[in-house]
Amino acid sequence: MKRSLVVAAVLGAAAIVAGDGRAAPATGGSLPSDPALALAALDRRIADLDAEEQSDKQELARLGNEVAADRTRVLVRGRAFYKLTRAGLLPVGGGFGSLVSYAMRVERARRLLVTDVQEESRLRSRAGQLARELERVARDRVSLASQRTAMDAARLAMEDEQRRQAAFDKAFQSSSGAGSDYVAVYGGSGFVPDAPSGGFSAARGRLLFPMVGRAEVRPAHREGTDGPGLEIHAPVGTVVRSVFAGRVAFADRYGPYGRIVILDHGDHYYTVSGDLDEIDVKIGQDVGAGERIGTVGDDGQGPMLYFEVRHGSQTVAPGAWLGL
Repeated sequence: MKRSLVVAAVLGAAAIVAGDGRAAPATGGSLPSDPALALAALDRRIADLDAEEQSDKQELARLGNEVAADRTRVLVRGRAFYKLTRAGLLPVGGGFGSLVSYAMRVERARRLLVTDVQEESRLRSRAGQLARELERVARDRVSLASQRTAMDAARLAMEDEQRRQAAFDKAFQSSSGAGSDYVAVYGGSGFVPDAPSGGFSAARGRLLFPMVGRAEVRPAHREGTDGPGLEIHAPVGTVVRSVFAGRVAFADRYGPYGRIVILDHGDHYYTVSGDLDEIDVKIGQDVGAGERIGTVGDDGQGPMLYFEVRHGSQTVAPGAWLGL
């Protein structure tokens, strides 16, 4: 379903970018529903426009030479016709036969001149038509290039979203906890609690609070998230810390969570910290309890940290784990 929505968004973006919706010969027709086929169809149309532009430019260059040659003929025959019709050159002394012959030469010169003028007019008209076609081709190319850019961006966004989805899902598929060479570091409030034996599950009710200082906490179940979770309201930039030692399984932007860090605490226990402004850890990095992982951000709902605890892929109520 997600893929079909992305495809619809891709094609919708292409339709919007197309401008006023008028279908030109090179750009008209619907695009295939498959993004790859739609991109291939756009590439073919762009190639057709390139070929049409090349052909029109070649014909326009040829017409330019023909117009220049025809113009030269018009000037030469115009001068000849003018000389023939000058009053002082009429063959008045050669008799009727000479007059008739003269009249025939004048008429032939006139017809040739008219033919050349008409041909020049036809060539210039065709040149004007080609110039308009080239302008239309340029507009169509801009439209298609914009569609191509929009669809490319949508395709890359879809691939990036699929990558993030795969990485997000993969983060909950295996659990290793911190590395064997890991040394727990506690801090933040200045209080150094004893590391509970028995791992994360033994720390239920004794996990560190995700940030130091005063914060307002309320249960939340956000649309698009598995929930339940906690919205922990604090100023933007407040340091967010690890509630228990673990290894970073995911650190990126993801859907309704915004910028998010997932820590793997071993035995398939995870904590999820979302709506971050900054992410200060990298995937695979070992972090200690109380160690900084990022800062509070604001994704448009007010500055807060969105916090979840998960066992496997199931979200569990986090309040009890934090002793709330």
